[in-house]
Amino acid sequence: MDALIHHLEQGAELSSREVGVAADLLLNPKVADAKKEQLLEALAKKGETPAEIAGFVEVFLEHAVDPHVKLLELEGPTIDVCGTGGDQLGLFNVSTTAMFIVAAAEGMVVKHGNRGITSKSGGADVLEALGIRLDLPVAGFRRCLEQAGVGFMFAPMYHPAFKAVAGVRKKLAARGVRTIFNLIGPLLNPAKPECQLVGVFSRELCPVFAEILQRLGRDSVWAVYGTTGDGRSVDEVSLMGSTRICKAGTYQDQEDEEVRPRDFGMQHAEVADLQGGDPKENAVILEAILSGRETGPKRDMVLLNAGAALACAGLADHMADGISISREMIADGAALERLRLLQKAAK
Repeated sequence: MDALIHHLEQGAELSSREVGVAADLLLNPKVADAKKEQLLEALAKKGETPAEIAGFVEVFLEHAVDPHVKLLELEGPTIDVCGTGGDQLGLFNVSTTAMFIVAAAEGMVVKHGNRGITSKSGGADVLEALGIRLDLPVAGFRRCLEQAGVGFMFAPMYHPAFKAVAGVRKKLAARGVRTIFNLIGPLLNPAKPECQLVGVFSRELCPVFAEILQRLGRDSVWAVYGTTGDGRSVDEVSLMGSTRICKAGTYQDQEDEEVRPRDFGMQHAEVADLQGGDPKENAVILEAILSGRETGPKRDMVLLNAGAALACAGLADHMADGISISREMIADGAALERLRLLQKAAK
C-alpha cells in the first residue's frame, strides 16, 4: 500500500496490475482505514485517468452480486439511465421517470441506484415511495425485468464488499475530499447493460465517461452534461440550457455534439420549473407525468431524456424520433402500465 501511495504522490499513473492491487486492498477489511484514506486522497489529488477508473470498476464488479441478466430471454436491448448526481439543483427524479417510458418502448431497463446522497430523493427513495421493494433478491429483480421490462438493483445489496470502505468514504466526505467513489456509481451496474445513458456533473467528464463505458464493453453509450441558463451544471439532458452529448460504443468512434431544447421544438425552462421535493412529492410528479396529467416543463424534461435513451439503445433512429415515441408511450398509457407492472412484480 505504501508503495502505491508513494507512486501516486509522484504523479504517476497506476498500471493495470497496480490498479488491481489497490482495488483489492481497498476492499480488504483487514487493511487500516488510515491507509485507505491516504490512497484515495493521493489518487484524487493526482487525478484519475479513464484507464485507472475502468480498472477499478472492473475489479469492484468482480466482487458484486451478478444478476445473470444475459441468461434471460429478453426481447430488447438492456439499458441503464442514470446520473452521477452532484448538480445540487434539487430536480425531481428525471431518469427514474424516463425509465418507464423506455421500458414501454421495448427497452429492457436494468436500473442501478441508491438513496439520495446529494439530493432529497434518489432513485431508490422515489421507487420506495411508489411501493416498490428495494430489498428484492436477485430472483425478484429478474422477475421484475421479465414481467415489467424494468427492474431496480439497490446498490448496497449488490455491492456488499463496499462495507469495507464505508467508514473511509464517510471520513473523507466530512473533510470535503472527493474520491473515485464519487465518480463511479453509474459505472458499477452489475448487470453490465448493453447500452447506457449517463449524466455527469462536469463538462470535462463527458468524454471521460464515454471512454470508460466503451472500455467496459457497452455497445452504445451517451454521456451527457447539461447546463442551466445561468451556466450551472445539470447531470441530465437539459431543458434549461444546452447539453453536451458524447457518444461512443463497441462499434463506433467517439462523437461529440451539442443540443438545445429548441432543436426539438421545446421551450426553455427555469430551474424552479423542474424542482422536486421529498420522495413522496417526487412520486406524485412521476405518476402525473406518466399518466399524462402533467403536460408542462417537467414532462418535456422527461421526454428529452427518454428520447435520448431510446436513441442510445437503437430503439429510435435519432433523438427527435425518440422524443416522438416517448410522447406516444405516455399518450397510450403504455408508460404508466410499466410502472403498474413493476409495482405488482416488486412486492
